[in-house]
Amino acid sequence: MSTTLYGIANCDTIKKAKKWLTEHDIPFTFHDYRKDGITAEFLDDAEKALGWEVMLNKRGTTYRQLTEEEKADITRDKALALLLTYPAMVKRPILNKDGEYHIGFKPAQYEEIF
Repeated sequence: MSTTLYGIANCDTIKKAKKWLTEHDIPFTFHDYRKDGITAEFLDDAEKALGWEVMLNKRGTTYRQLTEEEKADITRDKALALLLTYPAMVKRPILNKDGEYHIGFKPAQYEEIF
């Protein structure tokens, strides 16, 4: 079994997810978008499982700072290109457990996954 948590280290939700996994003795690898980067292949795989609309965090500062042109007429391809350029816009966390993708963190959600 392999578990990878994707996100940004200083994100409060990431901290909660990491704490939950640690407290439940679940081994995991943390992939920090800022330190470890993000690839088009990862985004494509995650998008196939989760959908780009779910992955694109429109409530964050990074999205709000986009130009109106960047925000206009977002399609799958445009969204993935934006996420590749601005990894902070990827909704966090994304969890990959044994090849299955999950997004967000709630204790009850993780109870079901594990």
